[in-house]
Amino acid sequence: MKKISIVIPAYNEEKNIGLIYSKIKNVFFAYAEKYEFEMIFVNDGSTDGTLKEIEKLASADENVKYIDFSRNFGKEIATTAGINNSQGDACIMIDADMQHPAEIIPEFLSKWEQGAEVVVGVRNKNKSTGLFKKMCSAIFYKIINKIAEIEIVPNATDFRLLDRVVVDEFNRLNETHRMTRALIDWLGFKREYIYFEANKRMHGTPSYSFWKLLGLAMNSFVSLSLVPLKLAGYLGIVITFISGVAGSYILIGKYFFGWRFASTFSDSENLAILIVFLVGIILTSIGLISLYVANIHGEVINRPMYVVRKKKL
Repeated sequence: MKKISIVIPAYNEEKNIGLIYSKIKNVFFAYAEKYEFEMIFVNDGSTDGTLKEIEKLASADENVKYIDFSRNFGKEIATTAGINNSQGDACIMIDADMQHPAEIIPEFLSKWEQGAEVVVGVRNKNKSTGLFKKMCSAIFYKIINKIAEIEIVPNATDFRLLDRVVVDEFNRLNETHRMTRALIDWLGFKREYIYFEANKRMHGTPSYSFWKLLGLAMNSFVSLSLVPLKLAGYLGIVITFISGVAGSYILIGKYFFGWRFASTFSDSENLAILIVFLVGIILTSIGLISLYVANIHGEVINRPMYVVRKKKL
């Protein structure tokens, strides 16, 4: 009998834990003769009663396991921890807020049984997403697909199934600044897609603020592409060329040919233009390079990706 691992990261989801558990339990009850399953909850430093709810389920059901972080490390790390500790022939990631419809899990399993090694849930529509967030999401996918070495499917979610071979390869990746679904896309493998309409969040508030999403986007740009780093060099070339042409025009026109427009610039104005261009090059270059230096620093200090207070596996 094949075993399916269900990874559920949770941060302040006290009122949703029992709901998502019941939903998944009902799904697998219909497939009890074909699959056994384990539910791995990852408590990402919740400050409410999330852990207590998980512990209640774990004491009553041996198929429920959990990992309790020492603090909030973020959803990407929590998802990673669940995948790291999954034991199934396949692993399914699903959010605890009930927005991912657990009732379509059989469709994921069907695609997997037909040979897919990665099955990706793609959101057709999200009932709780505002216009501003939709616009920002569209801009992000436009940019990332222009500069990244891999294609990122717009509106692809963390709701996905991974075959055991994919899980094993994913567990070899050790960067700490990560976007889980982008790393899975980078791995490749045979993939299929399932389109769904996201439900409204049942209880609580989203843990991803605008600034957290912006930080995740910046990490994705830096980790998946060298274009931002190269952009500093390209920008320096362009600005140097423009300033060189402008400076040459003013120098030759003012001091050799007496052109009227070129003569209107004083020596101090010429110097100011030159300084502004040079400062622009330096600041832009430093800003972009610092993103990569920060990533390098995060990797070389070799801290663990997460710290576990306790667990039941």
